[in-house]
Amino acid sequence: MSTVADQILRAPPGISPKPSPPPLPAPGASPRASISARPAAVPDFKAAHALQRFWWTGLAAAMAWGALAVLTYVWPNKPAGFSEWAFTEEFAAGAAVIALALAVVALAPRVLGAVGQRLRPAGPWLVAIAVGLAVWEVFTAKLGTLPPPFFAPPQSLVEVYVTDWARLLESAVASVRLLALGIAIGAVAGFVTGVLIGWSRQASYWIHPVLRILGPVPTTALLPVSFYFFPSSWSTAIFLIALGTAFPVAILTWSGVAGVHKNYYDVARTLGASPWFLVLRVAIPAALPQVFVGLFMGLGAAFSTLVVAEMLGVKAGLGWYLTWAQGWAAYPNMYAALIVMALLFSGVITLLFVLRDRVLSWQKGVVKW
Repeated sequence: MSTVADQILRAPPGISPKPSPPPLPAPGASPRASISARPAAVPDFKAAHALQRFWWTGLAAAMAWGALAVLTYVWPNKPAGFSEWAFTEEFAAGAAVIALALAVVALAPRVLGAVGQRLRPAGPWLVAIAVGLAVWEVFTAKLGTLPPPFFAPPQSLVEVYVTDWARLLESAVASVRLLALGIAIGAVAGFVTGVLIGWSRQASYWIHPVLRILGPVPTTALLPVSFYFFPSSWSTAIFLIALGTAFPVAILTWSGVAGVHKNYYDVARTLGASPWFLVLRVAIPAALPQVFVGLFMGLGAAFSTLVVAEMLGVKAGLGWYLTWAQGWAAYPNMYAALIVMALLFSGVITLLFVLRDRVLSWQKGVVKW
């Protein structure tokens, strides 16, 4: 059997010889011997090094949250004509706990493992949030530059979430129920209308002018008229939310169905497809990207309509809570409700994009939120 050196000597100039394959195991030998002769897997030193790497941004975030805790606890609050701001010590303790946790992650990355690794990209934001809370605390509770009760320190929001969480939760559940029902009705109505006018010329002739005239009208402007035609403020709010959602969904679904290339229909007809097959299996799948864009646009109109309807007629929900807090000059409650509202609406849009990525897997990541 020739060796590697003999192959090199016999190889033509400029051509590197192929190494000889490993010898086959002898007859009767155990196959485990050949398996054990394979080289061991190279450990991922890069991942291990990233896990052990010192997190400087996390240490800066820990110092920022620690400074916030010291500032809140040591610096006395300025008298504001009423009793001391409640939950000041609790807010300082919470900031200290966050600072301690970040310091542990920064100095000992192995303690939290993968959880600590996921926190690393959020390091600059952790610093910014601590600095922002510190500035907010200084200009409200410590210096009184922003006058109470219109401006309240961060610990006042903690007080609202601790003492009035039941009413806030009840309002959030009422808003979610109203929003979900209105969006569901509007999305279905808009989708069916868009497919109808995109597929049928006769339907487009009669429905399209109505959409062009009534669609751009703000749904909140129809609130006084809707109260007359519907038996309750609840049904009025559902109608207006559905109307605000249906218009962009209908327009963009129509655009998606009408924009399907005719060659797709020709190929399907050649294979014997029926008109229902063309609608359900060709037109609608091709229009789905536009449908989700319409849903995204309709959610903005639905949110604004929901808040206005709850402020003016519906006796429940976060919009009603805002009006109630403003009437009692409970501005911390109002700010707390605004934060809950922002998180809730952002979560709804996030769920929409998760659904879009599942349905349109071939377009995952094209539109980001």
